[in-house]
Amino acid sequence: MKFPSSQSWRKLGALVAGVALALSLTACSGGQSSSDTITLWHFFEDREADVLQAVIDQFEALHEGVKVDVHAGQDDDNMRQAIAAGEAIDVGISYSRDQVGVLCSSGAFKDLAPFIARDNLDLSDIASGSLAYSQYDGTRCALPMLADVAAIYYNTAMLEAAGVAVPKTLEEWADAAVKLTTYNADGSIDILGFMPFMDYYETMAPNLGVAAQAQWLNADGVTSAIGSDPGWVTILNWQKDLIERLGGYQKLRNWAAGLGDEFSEENDFHTGRVAIIIDGEWRTAFLADQAPDLDYGTAPMPVASSHMDAYGAGYVDGNLVGIPRGSKNPDLAWELVKFLALNTEAQVAMGNGLRNVPTIYSALESPDLDADVHFQVFIDAFEHPFSQTMPASVVGTEYLEIFTNFVHLWESGAQTDLAAGLAKVDADITAAIAWAG
Repeated sequence: MKFPSSQSWRKLGALVAGVALALSLTACSGGQSSSDTITLWHFFEDREADVLQAVIDQFEALHEGVKVDVHAGQDDDNMRQAIAAGEAIDVGISYSRDQVGVLCSSGAFKDLAPFIARDNLDLSDIASGSLAYSQYDGTRCALPMLADVAAIYYNTAMLEAAGVAVPKTLEEWADAAVKLTTYNADGSIDILGFMPFMDYYETMAPNLGVAAQAQWLNADGVTSAIGSDPGWVTILNWQKDLIERLGGYQKLRNWAAGLGDEFSEENDFHTGRVAIIIDGEWRTAFLADQAPDLDYGTAPMPVASSHMDAYGAGYVDGNLVGIPRGSKNPDLAWELVKFLALNTEAQVAMGNGLRNVPTIYSALESPDLDADVHFQVFIDAFEHPFSQTMPASVVGTEYLEIFTNFVHLWESGAQTDLAAGLAKVDADITAAIAWAG
Protein backbone atom coordinates (compact mmCIF):
# COMPACT_ATOMS: atom_id res chain seq x y z
CA MET A 1 0.00 0.00 0.00
CA LYS A 2 3.00 2.29 -0.18
CA PHE A 3 2.52 5.30 -2.39
CA PRO A 4 4.60 5.44 -5.59
CA SER A 5 7.64 7.67 -5.36
CA SER A 6 6.47 9.84 -8.25
CA GLN A 7 3.57 12.16 -7.54
CA SER A 8 3.01 13.52 -11.04
CA TRP A 9 1.16 10.60 -12.63
CA ARG A 10 -1.20 10.40 -9.71
CA LYS A 11 -2.10 14.06 -9.84
CA LEU A 12 -2.70 13.82 -13.57
CA GLY A 13 -4.85 10.73 -13.01
CA ALA A 14 -6.78 12.51 -10.27
CA LEU A 15 -7.39 15.46 -12.58
CA VAL A 16 -8.65 13.22 -15.37
CA ALA A 17 -10.86 11.30 -12.94
CA GLY A 18 -12.20 14.52 -11.49
CA VAL A 19 -13.07 15.94 -14.92
CA ALA A 20 -14.73 12.68 -15.96
CA LEU A 21 -16.71 12.61 -12.74
CA ALA A 22 -17.83 16.20 -13.12
CA LEU A 23 -18.98 15.57 -16.68
CA SER A 24 -20.89 12.44 -15.70
CA LEU A 25 -22.60 14.26 -12.84
CA THR A 26 -23.64 17.08 -15.16
CA ALA A 27 -24.96 14.67 -17.74
CA CYS A 28 -26.86 12.72 -15.11
CA SER A 29 -28.47 15.75 -13.49
CA GLY A 30 -29.58 17.32 -16.74
CA GLY A 31 -32.43 14.95 -17.49
CA GLN A 32 -33.76 14.17 -14.05
CA SER A 33 -37.08 15.06 -12.47
CA SER A 34 -38.43 15.30 -8.95
CA SER A 35 -39.38 11.61 -9.14
CA ASP A 36 -35.75 10.50 -9.23
CA THR A 37 -35.20 8.75 -5.89
CA ILE A 38 -32.60 6.16 -4.98
CA THR A 39 -32.20 4.22 -1.77
CA LEU A 40 -28.96 3.96 0.17
CA TRP A 41 -28.36 1.40 2.90
CA HIS A 42 -25.41 1.84 5.26
CA PHE A 43 -24.29 0.72 8.70
CA PHE A 44 -23.36 4.06 10.30
CA GLU A 45 -25.34 5.31 13.29
CA ASP A 46 -25.75 8.44 15.43
CA ARG A 47 -22.91 10.96 14.97
CA GLU A 48 -21.33 8.96 12.14
CA ALA A 49 -24.64 8.74 10.28
CA ASP A 50 -24.90 12.52 10.50
CA VAL A 51 -21.48 12.89 8.87
CA LEU A 52 -22.47 10.68 5.96
CA GLN A 53 -25.83 12.45 5.63
CA ALA A 54 -24.03 15.77 5.18
CA VAL A 55 -22.10 14.27 2.27
CA ILE A 56 -25.32 12.86 0.79
CA ASP A 57 -26.78 16.35 1.04
CA GLN A 58 -23.88 17.58 -1.11
CA PHE A 59 -24.66 14.92 -3.70
CA GLU A 60 -28.32 15.96 -3.81
CA ALA A 61 -27.27 19.60 -4.21
CA LEU A 62 -25.27 18.62 -7.31
CA HIS A 63 -28.24 16.69 -8.73
CA GLU A 64 -31.28 18.92 -8.91
CA GLY A 65 -34.44 16.95 -8.28
CA VAL A 66 -32.67 13.84 -6.97
CA LYS A 67 -33.51 12.43 -3.55
CA VAL A 68 -31.52 9.80 -1.68
CA ASP A 69 -33.67 7.75 0.68
CA VAL A 70 -31.17 6.81 3.40
CA HIS A 71 -31.54 3.71 5.57
CA ALA A 72 -28.95 4.06 8.36
CA GLY A 73 -27.85 1.43 10.86
CA GLN A 74 -28.19 -1.50 8.43
CA ASP A 75 -25.37 -3.97 9.02
CA ASP A 76 -24.12 -6.36 6.37
CA ASP A 77 -26.33 -9.23 7.52
CA ASN A 78 -29.45 -7.09 7.21
CA MET A 79 -28.41 -5.81 3.82
CA ARG A 80 -27.57 -9.24 2.38
CA GLN A 81 -30.87 -10.66 3.64
CA ALA A 82 -32.76 -7.75 2.11
CA ILE A 83 -30.97 -8.19 -1.21
CA ALA A 84 -31.72 -11.93 -1.19
CA ALA A 85 -35.39 -11.14 -0.52
CA GLY A 86 -35.54 -8.86 -3.55
CA GLU A 87 -35.44 -5.53 -1.72
CA ALA A 88 -34.93 -2.66 -4.15
CA ILE A 89 -31.72 -1.21 -2.70
CA ASP A 90 -29.90 1.08 -5.13
CA VAL A 91 -26.62 1.66 -3.28
CA GLY A 92 -25.19 -0.41 -0.44
CA ILE A 93 -22.24 0.31 1.82
CA SER A 94 -20.57 -2.70 3.42
CA TYR A 95 -18.61 -2.19 6.62
CA SER A 96 -15.67 -4.38 5.62
CA ARG A 97 -13.64 -5.46 2.63
CA ASP A 98 -13.77 -9.04 3.94
CA GLN A 99 -17.30 -9.17 2.50
CA VAL A 100 -16.12 -8.66 -1.08
CA GLY A 101 -15.78 -12.37 -1.83
CA VAL A 102 -19.38 -13.03 -0.84
CA LEU A 103 -20.82 -9.91 -2.47
CA CYS A 104 -19.04 -10.47 -5.80
CA SER A 105 -19.31 -14.26 -6.10
CA SER A 106 -23.01 -14.33 -5.21
CA GLY A 107 -23.95 -11.45 -7.47
CA ALA A 108 -25.41 -9.56 -4.50
CA PHE A 109 -23.53 -6.52 -5.80
CA LYS A 110 -23.54 -5.87 -9.55
CA ASP A 111 -20.37 -6.13 -11.62
CA LEU A 112 -19.22 -2.53 -12.08
CA ALA A 113 -17.04 -3.25 -15.11
CA PRO A 114 -19.72 -2.23 -17.65
CA PHE A 115 -20.26 1.11 -15.87
CA ILE A 116 -16.52 1.76 -15.67
CA ALA A 117 -16.03 0.91 -19.35
CA ARG A 118 -19.02 2.98 -20.45
CA ASP A 119 -17.67 6.06 -18.66
CA ASN A 120 -14.05 5.30 -19.59
CA LEU A 121 -13.42 5.87 -15.89
CA ASP A 122 -9.86 6.27 -14.65
CA LEU A 123 -9.37 4.51 -11.30
CA SER A 124 -5.71 5.51 -10.85
CA ASP A 125 -6.58 7.93 -8.03
CA ILE A 126 -7.62 4.99 -5.84
CA ALA A 127 -4.85 3.74 -3.54
CA SER A 128 -3.49 0.55 -5.06
CA GLY A 129 -4.10 -1.65 -2.03
CA SER A 130 -7.70 -0.52 -1.70
CA LEU A 131 -8.26 -1.01 -5.41
CA ALA A 132 -7.01 -4.59 -5.06
CA TYR A 133 -9.14 -5.56 -2.05
CA SER A 134 -12.40 -4.24 -3.51
CA GLN A 135 -12.67 -6.93 -6.20
CA TYR A 136 -12.80 -10.71 -6.14
CA ASP A 137 -11.68 -13.32 -8.65
CA GLY A 138 -11.58 -10.79 -11.48
CA THR A 139 -14.97 -9.25 -10.69
CA ARG A 140 -15.12 -5.66 -9.50
CA CYS A 141 -18.45 -5.40 -7.74
CA ALA A 142 -17.47 -2.52 -5.45
CA LEU A 143 -15.28 0.52 -5.03
CA PRO A 144 -13.47 1.29 -1.78
CA MET A 145 -15.02 4.02 0.36
CA LEU A 146 -12.57 4.93 3.17
CA ALA A 147 -10.18 2.60 4.99
CA ASP A 148 -9.69 1.47 8.57
CA VAL A 149 -6.22 0.83 9.96
CA ALA A 150 -5.19 -0.70 13.29
CA ALA A 151 -2.67 0.80 15.73
CA ILE A 152 -2.35 1.15 19.50
CA TYR A 153 -3.71 3.85 21.78
CA TYR A 154 -2.03 4.49 25.11
CA ASN A 155 -2.85 6.54 28.19
CA THR A 156 0.03 9.01 28.32
CA ALA A 157 -0.26 9.78 32.05
CA MET A 158 -0.31 6.08 32.98
CA LEU A 159 2.78 5.30 30.93
CA GLU A 160 4.65 8.29 32.33
CA ALA A 161 3.72 7.44 35.94
CA ALA A 162 4.90 3.86 35.51
CA GLY A 163 8.06 4.84 33.65
CA VAL A 164 7.01 2.80 30.62
CA ALA A 165 8.08 3.65 27.09
CA VAL A 166 5.71 3.17 24.16
CA PRO A 167 6.33 -0.46 23.14
CA LYS A 168 7.68 -1.33 19.71
CA THR A 169 8.12 -5.10 20.08
CA LEU A 170 5.87 -7.83 21.40
CA GLU A 171 8.29 -8.39 24.29
CA GLU A 172 8.16 -4.70 25.23
CA TRP A 173 4.40 -4.75 24.91
CA ALA A 174 4.02 -7.66 27.33
CA ASP A 175 6.42 -6.09 29.83
CA ALA A 176 4.54 -2.79 29.61
CA ALA A 177 1.18 -4.53 30.12
CA VAL A 178 2.45 -6.20 33.29
CA LYS A 179 4.04 -3.06 34.69
CA LEU A 180 0.97 -0.93 33.99
CA THR A 181 -1.45 -3.36 35.67
CA THR A 182 -2.54 -2.56 39.20
CA TYR A 183 -4.46 -4.73 41.65
CA ASN A 184 -7.03 -4.22 44.38
CA ALA A 185 -6.43 -5.29 47.97
CA ASP A 186 -8.20 -8.60 47.33
CA GLY A 187 -5.86 -9.39 44.43
CA SER A 188 -8.38 -8.62 41.68
CA ILE A 189 -7.29 -6.42 38.79
CA ASP A 190 -8.04 -2.71 39.10
CA ILE A 191 -6.37 -1.11 36.07
CA LEU A 192 -5.22 -3.42 33.28
CA GLY A 193 -2.17 -2.65 31.19
CA PHE A 194 -3.51 -4.45 28.12
CA MET A 195 -6.24 -7.04 27.64
CA PRO A 196 -4.90 -9.98 25.57
CA PHE A 197 -8.23 -11.79 25.15
CA MET A 198 -9.28 -12.21 21.55
CA ASP A 199 -12.31 -10.09 20.61
CA TYR A 200 -11.77 -7.60 23.43
CA TYR A 201 -12.77 -4.52 21.45
CA GLU A 202 -10.38 -4.50 18.46
CA THR A 203 -7.96 -7.10 19.84
CA MET A 204 -8.65 -9.36 16.90
CA ALA A 205 -6.60 -11.93 15.03
CA PRO A 206 -6.14 -9.82 11.85
CA ASN A 207 -4.80 -6.89 13.88
CA LEU A 208 -2.40 -9.07 15.87
CA GLY A 209 -1.31 -11.13 12.87
CA VAL A 210 0.44 -8.17 11.28
CA ALA A 211 2.93 -8.18 14.17
CA ALA A 212 4.42 -11.44 12.92
CA GLN A 213 3.34 -11.07 9.27
CA ALA A 214 1.18 -14.17 9.77
CA GLN A 215 -0.65 -15.50 6.72
CA TRP A 216 -4.22 -16.75 6.35
CA LEU A 217 -4.52 -18.63 3.08
CA ASN A 218 -2.02 -20.31 0.81
CA ALA A 219 -1.32 -18.93 -2.65
CA ASP A 220 -4.09 -21.09 -4.09
CA GLY A 221 -6.64 -19.05 -2.12
CA VAL A 222 -8.61 -22.13 -1.09
CA THR A 223 -6.47 -23.83 1.57
CA SER A 224 -5.63 -22.53 5.03
CA ALA A 225 -2.06 -21.45 5.81
CA ILE A 226 -2.63 -20.81 9.52
CA GLY A 227 -1.26 -24.10 10.84
CA SER A 228 1.91 -23.96 8.76
CA ASP A 229 2.73 -20.30 9.32
CA PRO A 230 5.13 -19.77 12.26
CA GLY A 231 3.77 -16.27 12.78
CA TRP A 232 0.59 -17.57 14.37
CA VAL A 233 2.58 -19.74 16.77
CA THR A 234 4.53 -16.63 17.80
CA ILE A 235 1.37 -14.59 18.37
CA LEU A 236 -0.54 -17.29 20.26
CA ASN A 237 2.35 -18.21 22.54
CA TRP A 238 2.88 -14.51 23.27
CA GLN A 239 -0.80 -14.14 24.09
CA LYS A 240 -0.92 -17.20 26.35
CA ASP A 241 2.24 -16.17 28.23
CA LEU A 242 0.87 -12.66 28.83
CA ILE A 243 -2.40 -14.06 30.19
CA GLU A 244 -0.45 -16.01 32.78
CA ARG A 245 1.78 -13.05 33.67
CA LEU A 246 -1.29 -10.90 34.31
CA GLY A 247 -2.73 -13.37 36.79
CA GLY A 248 -4.39 -16.01 34.66
CA TYR A 249 -7.51 -16.47 32.59
CA GLN A 250 -10.06 -16.33 35.40
CA LYS A 251 -8.67 -13.14 36.90
CA LEU A 252 -8.79 -11.44 33.52
CA ARG A 253 -12.27 -12.77 32.91
CA ASN A 254 -13.45 -11.33 36.23
CA TRP A 255 -12.04 -7.93 35.24
CA ALA A 256 -13.73 -8.17 31.84
CA ALA A 257 -17.12 -8.57 33.55
CA GLY A 258 -17.05 -4.79 34.00
CA LEU A 259 -16.51 -4.17 30.29
CA GLY A 260 -17.80 -0.83 29.03
CA ASP A 261 -19.57 -0.58 25.69
CA GLU A 262 -16.96 -0.10 22.96
CA PHE A 263 -18.73 2.77 21.19
CA SER A 264 -19.85 4.75 24.21
CA GLU A 265 -18.28 6.99 26.82
CA GLU A 266 -18.05 3.86 29.00
CA ASN A 267 -15.33 2.39 26.79
CA ASP A 268 -12.62 1.05 29.14
CA PHE A 269 -9.93 3.23 27.56
CA HIS A 270 -12.11 6.33 27.94
CA THR A 271 -12.70 5.64 31.64
CA GLY A 272 -9.11 4.66 32.47
CA ARG A 273 -9.73 0.96 33.19
CA VAL A 274 -7.12 -0.06 30.61
CA ALA A 275 -3.85 1.66 29.66
CA ILE A 276 -3.23 0.34 26.13
CA ILE A 277 -5.71 -0.84 23.50
CA ILE A 278 -5.72 -1.80 19.84
CA ASP A 279 -8.12 0.31 17.83
CA GLY A 280 -8.77 1.96 14.50
CA GLU A 281 -8.36 5.55 13.46
CA TRP A 282 -12.04 6.21 14.16
CA ARG A 283 -11.32 6.10 17.90
CA THR A 284 -9.82 9.58 17.62
CA ALA A 285 -13.28 10.94 16.79
CA PHE A 286 -14.93 9.05 19.64
CA LEU A 287 -12.32 10.33 22.08
CA ALA A 288 -12.81 13.91 20.91
CA ASP A 289 -16.56 13.52 21.37
CA GLN A 290 -16.76 11.36 24.51
CA ALA A 291 -13.48 11.86 26.42
CA PRO A 292 -12.05 15.21 25.25
CA ASP A 293 -9.86 15.66 28.34
CA LEU A 294 -8.09 12.29 28.08
CA ASP A 295 -4.35 12.63 27.49
CA TYR A 296 -3.51 9.88 25.03
CA GLY A 297 -1.16 8.96 22.23
CA THR A 298 -1.23 6.68 19.20
CA ALA A 299 1.58 4.49 17.89
CA PRO A 300 2.09 1.69 15.36
CA MET A 301 1.36 -1.90 16.33
CA PRO A 302 4.32 -3.50 18.14
CA VAL A 303 5.90 -6.30 16.13
CA ALA A 304 7.78 -9.53 16.69
CA SER A 305 11.52 -8.91 17.09
CA SER A 306 12.06 -11.07 14.00
CA HIS A 307 9.92 -8.68 11.94
CA MET A 308 11.22 -5.25 12.85
CA ASP A 309 10.95 -4.21 9.20
CA ALA A 310 7.18 -4.39 9.67
CA TYR A 311 7.14 -1.76 12.44
CA GLY A 312 4.80 0.99 11.36
CA ALA A 313 2.49 -1.40 9.52
CA GLY A 314 -1.08 -2.20 10.48
CA TYR A 315 -4.04 -4.27 9.42
CA VAL A 316 -6.02 -2.45 6.74
CA ASP A 317 -9.75 -2.91 6.36
CA GLY A 318 -12.23 -0.67 4.63
CA ASN A 319 -15.76 0.08 3.56
CA LEU A 320 -17.10 -1.01 0.18
CA VAL A 321 -19.76 0.74 -1.86
CA GLY A 322 -21.65 -0.93 -4.67
CA ILE A 323 -24.94 -1.40 -6.49
CA PRO A 324 -27.11 -4.30 -5.21
CA ARG A 325 -28.68 -6.50 -7.86
CA GLY A 326 -32.21 -5.27 -7.05
CA SER A 327 -31.45 -1.64 -7.88
CA LYS A 328 -34.31 0.04 -9.75
CA ASN A 329 -32.14 2.92 -10.92
CA PRO A 330 -28.60 1.57 -11.43
CA ASP A 331 -27.43 4.51 -13.57
CA LEU A 332 -28.23 7.07 -10.90
CA ALA A 333 -26.95 4.67 -8.24
CA TRP A 334 -23.64 4.55 -10.11
CA GLU A 335 -23.37 8.34 -9.87
CA LEU A 336 -23.68 8.12 -6.08
CA VAL A 337 -21.13 5.27 -5.94
CA LYS A 338 -18.64 7.38 -7.90
CA PHE A 339 -19.32 10.41 -5.73
CA LEU A 340 -18.64 8.55 -2.49
CA ALA A 341 -15.60 6.68 -3.80
CA LEU A 342 -13.92 9.18 -6.14
CA ASN A 343 -14.93 12.72 -5.26
CA THR A 344 -12.04 14.40 -3.43
CA GLU A 345 -14.16 16.80 -1.40
CA ALA A 346 -16.55 14.03 -0.36
CA GLN A 347 -13.69 11.77 0.74
CA VAL A 348 -12.05 14.60 2.70
CA ALA A 349 -15.34 15.47 4.39
CA MET A 350 -15.93 11.85 5.39
CA GLY A 351 -12.30 11.44 6.44
CA ASN A 352 -12.48 14.48 8.69
CA GLY A 353 -15.93 13.72 10.08
CA LEU A 354 -15.65 9.96 10.54
CA ARG A 355 -11.87 10.03 11.11
CA ASN A 356 -11.47 7.23 8.57
CA VAL A 357 -8.57 7.11 6.12
CA PRO A 358 -9.48 8.27 2.60
CA THR A 359 -8.86 5.74 -0.14
CA ILE A 360 -7.98 8.12 -2.97
CA TYR A 361 -4.61 9.83 -3.30
CA SER A 362 -6.07 13.25 -4.03
CA ALA A 363 -7.89 13.24 -0.67
CA LEU A 364 -4.91 11.83 1.23
CA GLU A 365 -2.77 14.66 -0.15
CA SER A 366 -5.40 17.37 0.28
CA PRO A 367 -4.45 20.24 2.58
CA ASP A 368 -8.04 20.13 3.82
CA LEU A 369 -7.56 16.67 5.35
CA ASP A 370 -7.14 17.05 9.11
CA ALA A 371 -4.13 14.77 9.63
CA ASP A 372 -3.07 15.62 13.19
CA VAL A 373 -0.35 13.77 15.11
CA HIS A 374 -2.79 11.09 16.30
CA PHE A 375 -4.32 10.49 12.87
CA GLN A 376 -1.04 10.54 10.97
CA VAL A 377 -0.02 7.22 12.53
CA PHE A 378 -2.89 5.55 10.68
CA ILE A 379 -2.17 7.26 7.37
CA ASP A 380 1.45 6.14 7.62
CA ALA A 381 0.34 2.58 8.36
CA PHE A 382 -2.01 2.68 5.37
CA GLU A 383 1.01 3.52 3.21
CA HIS A 384 3.34 0.94 4.80
CA PRO A 385 4.52 -1.85 2.47
CA PHE A 386 4.10 -4.50 5.19
CA SER A 387 0.52 -3.62 6.06
CA GLN A 388 -1.88 -6.49 5.47
CA THR A 389 -5.46 -7.27 4.58
CA MET A 390 -7.22 -10.61 4.87
CA PRO A 391 -7.53 -12.36 1.51
CA ALA A 392 -11.01 -12.36 0.03
CA SER A 393 -12.89 -15.65 0.08
CA VAL A 394 -16.27 -17.04 -0.92
CA VAL A 395 -16.85 -17.79 2.78
CA GLY A 396 -16.39 -14.16 3.82
CA THR A 397 -15.46 -13.98 7.49
CA GLU A 398 -16.12 -17.67 8.20
CA TYR A 399 -12.45 -18.59 8.19
CA LEU A 400 -11.75 -15.84 10.70
CA GLU A 401 -14.58 -17.14 12.88
CA ILE A 402 -13.20 -20.69 12.77
CA PHE A 403 -9.78 -19.48 13.86
CA THR A 404 -11.14 -17.12 16.52
CA ASN A 405 -13.24 -19.90 18.05
CA PHE A 406 -10.07 -21.96 18.43
CA VAL A 407 -8.22 -19.01 20.01
CA HIS A 408 -10.95 -18.70 22.66
CA LEU A 409 -10.33 -22.34 23.60
CA TRP A 410 -6.58 -21.76 23.59
CA GLU A 411 -6.61 -18.68 25.81
CA SER A 412 -8.98 -20.30 28.32
CA GLY A 413 -6.87 -23.43 28.62
CA ALA A 414 -9.54 -25.71 27.16
CA GLN A 415 -7.17 -26.42 24.24
CA THR A 416 -3.55 -27.09 25.20
CA ASP A 417 -2.11 -28.74 22.09
CA LEU A 418 -1.36 -25.80 19.82
CA ALA A 419 -0.12 -27.82 16.86
CA ALA A 420 -3.12 -30.15 16.87
CA GLY A 421 -5.53 -27.27 17.31
CA LEU A 422 -4.07 -25.32 14.40
CA ALA A 423 -4.11 -28.44 12.22
CA LYS A 424 -7.85 -28.77 12.87
CA VAL A 425 -8.32 -25.07 12.10
CA ASP A 426 -6.62 -25.66 8.75
CA ALA A 427 -8.81 -28.66 7.99
CA ASP A 428 -12.04 -26.86 8.97
CA ILE A 429 -11.25 -23.73 6.95
CA THR A 430 -10.19 -25.65 3.85
CA ALA A 431 -13.36 -27.76 4.07
CA ALA A 432 -15.57 -24.67 4.47
CA ILE A 433 -14.08 -23.01 1.39
CA ALA A 434 -14.37 -26.21 -0.64
CA TRP A 435 -18.03 -26.59 0.36
CA ALA A 436 -18.88 -22.99 -0.48
CA GLY A 437 -16.98 -23.15 -3.76
